[in-house]
Amino acid sequence: MRLPFHLPDQQQVIYVHILDDIDDVLEQPSVAASMFTFWMECNKINKDARKLTYVEFPTKFVWKPNDRLWKPRKIGRSIRRIHSLSPKLGEIYFLRILLNKVKGPKSFEEIRTVNGEEFPTFRDACYALGLLDDDKEYVEAIKEASHSRTGFYLRFLFATMLMSDSLGRPEFVWENTWQQLSDGILYNQQRRLKSPGITLNEDQLKNLTLFEIEQILLPNNTSLKNYNKMPYPDSDIVSSSTNRLITKELDYDIPILKKEFERMFHALTNEQRNIFIDIMTTVNDKKGGVFFVYVYGGTCKTFLWKTISATIRCKGDIVLNVASSGIASLLLPGGRTSHSRFIIPLNLTEDSVCKIPPDSELDRLVRKSSLIIWDEAPMVHKHAFEALDRALKDVCKFDKSRNSKIPFGGKAIVFGGDFRQILPVVQGGRRQNIVNASLTLDIGEGKVGGSNDGEAIIDVPDDILINDAHDPIGSLIEFVYLSILEKFNVTSYFQERAILTPKNEVVQQINDRLLALFPGDELEYLSSDSLCQSEFVHNQFDPNLYSPDILNGLKVSGLSNHKLILKVGVPVILLRNIDQKNGLCNSTRLQVKSLGKRVIEAIIISGTNIGKQTFIPRMSLSPSEKKKFPSNFKEDNFIGCMFCNDN
Repeated sequence: MRLPFHLPDQQQVIYVHILDDIDDVLEQPSVAASMFTFWMECNKINKDARKLTYVEFPTKFVWKPNDRLWKPRKIGRSIRRIHSLSPKLGEIYFLRILLNKVKGPKSFEEIRTVNGEEFPTFRDACYALGLLDDDKEYVEAIKEASHSRTGFYLRFLFATMLMSDSLGRPEFVWENTWQQLSDGILYNQQRRLKSPGITLNEDQLKNLTLFEIEQILLPNNTSLKNYNKMPYPDSDIVSSSTNRLITKELDYDIPILKKEFERMFHALTNEQRNIFIDIMTTVNDKKGGVFFVYVYGGTCKTFLWKTISATIRCKGDIVLNVASSGIASLLLPGGRTSHSRFIIPLNLTEDSVCKIPPDSELDRLVRKSSLIIWDEAPMVHKHAFEALDRALKDVCKFDKSRNSKIPFGGKAIVFGGDFRQILPVVQGGRRQNIVNASLTLDIGEGKVGGSNDGEAIIDVPDDILINDAHDPIGSLIEFVYLSILEKFNVTSYFQERAILTPKNEVVQQINDRLLALFPGDELEYLSSDSLCQSEFVHNQFDPNLYSPDILNGLKVSGLSNHKLILKVGVPVILLRNIDQKNGLCNSTRLQVKSLGKRVIEAIIISGTNIGKQTFIPRMSLSPSEKKKFPSNFKEDNFIGCMFCNDN
């Protein structure tokens, strides 16, 4: 059973009849106090009660709802827990953490009192007790990066920290680094206003710096408003553009796009040109339509998407390019993942709906768009398309009443992909579950192994077999990374090769051997592994059983190991989405340029942002299969390494 709790002056809602006397209502005990506040009243008069936390209280006391008081328990015992909350809820979340630790408080003030000092907020009390991470590390990371990079890169670094939910007190980091983050703001303003002698005061510098950070956050579906106590730029500046999402989608050089389109259109094959004409006819007629372009990998599918996008944008119209994976989205002009663009729920059900707020910037962007292109569609569960269908019907119903019944709200949409490559992943699912989750199922052409029902004998060509029984891994490394020391500085070298293996121990073995070949000094990074303190439940398990050395020894798919060793020049792979707009997403390949104690500088070597430099700080990661762990396992580390990855 769950124990209720609340902030001061935020008791439960009382339902009354319209004929009830207001004085009688106000005299009800439940108006002035609750089960939670009566717990603190009990602490005032019972010394045994003061030995227990709120979670432990029901083991010794029982709540009498009719009498509205706690009485000592005579027989039996009860185990309860406190409602789970998101850290984004602010003070109520930090109050929940304290209720697992503080014993016998007689008031809200005592709950936030530590070693005789009363703190103004529950969050400050959590920091005083050491229950939350110290953000000084991130302050030092920004200052360290400022020695070699400009404010432009530092603002992206700070935004990365915000989007990765790594900061417990983002306002603390901001106040201690705003001078570094504002580097270049004055110079940019002088150029923009063509006035070299202009000066800015401290408030103006802060405001413009926050404005620049907000421009990084907005394309990633977040805002400074979402981070507790972070200041927000002046509303007059923020509202200078009515809709930033639309402005961004229209921010293309039309003359250059026209030349690009002419070049690409003349290069289309006859089949591609026919597809192009069919799609553009539907777009121009504005009657809506759904297409599926079934093409094999390597047949210039992306080239077709770019041609269609160019012709629409040449006219000043909007096309939304999305893909099912972050890597695929980087190949599309202005590409985003479908989940981030349309806010598709991660945990899909039959009645899922995309949470596009009415009359929001995203709502108006979708309504204004002429076409949606969704690449690698077969990778996604069909519930995602059903969710988008419901959302678009709702979004577009204001334009035409009939759109609420037409598929996808009458919006022209093109799906593309190859069912030969990968189908939706259904954890623990059998063949029929995967079929049910797919848009359709027609794997290949049924030619592999002749007539079969999911089983076939496939001959592996000799030229891709490793026959060296003495040192197979060495032979594999030599085959894939031939002449690595002579070519590792060539950008395309690591773009074209990688080793995949199903087991993490093989990954580590291959990485260690290749790392030893590289010149230069090694730098070791250790993860900070922990269990989420707010998830401990009384008597369910003893958190002392899970010491740091045990957590450090866990090897989890999708997370880097506790010890990460790097050298300058080695390739690395991101393990989570950070900033898709700028090419930093799960599976993005980078090459290390320099190694700091708290931040890594790297250059992107995959996708459409090749050559762009970035900083990677420590970030929080959690395994996707939390059922394997006694509580919420958390790891703070940088990135994954490097030559080989688990698949």
